Amino acid sequence: MAVVQQQGLLCSEWLKKPKKLLIDGNWVDAESGKTFETYNPATDEVLTKVAEGSKADVDKAVRAARKAFESGPWSKMATHERARLLYRLADEIEKRADEFAQIETLDNGKPIKESRWVDVVQVVETFRYYAGWCTKLEGETTNVNSNFFTYTLREPIGVIGQIIPWNFPLLMAAWKLGPALACGNTVILKPAEQTPLTAIRLGELIMEVGFPAGVVNIITGFGANSAGEAISNHMDIDKVAFTGEDKTGKEIVKASTGNLKRVSLELGGKAPNIVFADADLDAAVKGAITGIFFNQGQVCCAGSRLFIENSVHDEFMTKLTERVGKMRQGNGMDEKTQIGPQISKEQVERIMHYVGEGKKDGAKLVCGGERPQGELAKGYFVQPTIFDGVNNDMKIAQEEIFGPVLSVIPFNTMEEVAEQANKIQFGLSGAVWTRDLKRAHKLASHIKAGTIWINCFNVFDPQMPFGGYKMSGYGRELGKHSIELYTNIKSVWVNLAD
Repeated sequence: MAVVQQQGLLCSEWLKKPKKLLIDGNWVDAESGKTFETYNPATDEVLTKVAEGSKADVDKAVRAARKAFESGPWSKMATHERARLLYRLADEIEKRADEFAQIETLDNGKPIKESRWVDVVQVVETFRYYAGWCTKLEGETTNVNSNFFTYTLREPIGVIGQIIPWNFPLLMAAWKLGPALACGNTVILKPAEQTPLTAIRLGELIMEVGFPAGVVNIITGFGANSAGEAISNHMDIDKVAFTGEDKTGKEIVKASTGNLKRVSLELGGKAPNIVFADADLDAAVKGAITGIFFNQGQVCCAGSRLFIENSVHDEFMTKLTERVGKMRQGNGMDEKTQIGPQISKEQVERIMHYVGEGKKDGAKLVCGGERPQGELAKGYFVQPTIFDGVNNDMKIAQEEIFGPVLSVIPFNTMEEVAEQANKIQFGLSGAVWTRDLKRAHKLASHIKAGTIWINCFNVFDPQMPFGGYKMSGYGRELGKHSIELYTNIKSVWVNLAD
């Protein structure tokens, strides 16, 4: 097994240690004894072996979580003590920011600058934000009539199953764990099999800062016919929160009918990124690049459909292709890398299939569309790719590719682009570039999506909700709205009549 050897690598010794399951406060082997390998996408080298959890392990984790929720110290803990634990966790992650960033980049492939200055920073802020919510979960009193004293209680749901994706492994763990724990729930967290390592390291810190046993359980393993499916089907899990592909989301909804567990879904996207002739074109070019090539295009809210007003199309494309041509692609651990590898061989094959579909449907390949040669050939790399002259009905415009492939679609009028923007099964995000704020606000209200950026792209903050319309899922993560995902409301009536 290849062990990463790199000067200054903070996690090299940690990678050599066995990676087990966290169940009831203990790190244990899978019941089956099975393990699986996790790879460095930049080199196709094995990083380490990880325990392969299955239904038996999920059952143990659920029992531990149920006990911690119903009768353990978690259920008796004061809200300010829960807050203190979340603040401490945020502080400890911040102290180890470089280590977490390196683990994330090795396991996922993303550029180290993104891991360090985007992902880890947002993780810390997310845990701090929800630490503040622990002491602010309030019920209400309602004056129904003088014969009754009526009030509501906001209570945790119970045992939560959380299944997170491989594109932002640590950040998605924070988005899920932060509100669930702040509200007093207990959790079984299953990271994606492609990227289990930062979840494991996070679990170690969770135990180090003093979370009671059973409050957070981490089951690494696979989805279908394994740990993920066991979580979805489990009769003693009260809610499942999932981020990932829409097909898997549908299966989770079907599985939820067994005990009518609550489900929240953050699924795919095919965002319209709309550039009008009066926009700051240089800013819009940067926004277009961020929109599609950030995290190698493996972003659910990626601006993969770029609508450009015809009168500035040629000028914009010249600026865009010139900048994209200068992007540095390479190993994510290189500080100069701007675009890294895809997550896996399977993802590379998926992307190259869609490149072929774009060519077949008559789109014009402007740049990219190939796998790089030389040193990068052994990793999971795909060149930044742009298709021009795309029709909105083509496969590359309608289906989520989840890679660095941009479809450019010219338009003439606001009415035309507004209709085309919504002519899609997804509705997660969108963006508008214009100096005409009246037009921007009109389009923001017209586009059926959960997040609209105006003269910016990929801007996030823990205070602002995030989620989708249509096939992009339901429920809102982040902000106060995620508290609704993890609490129940109870009405209480007290008879005051004589």
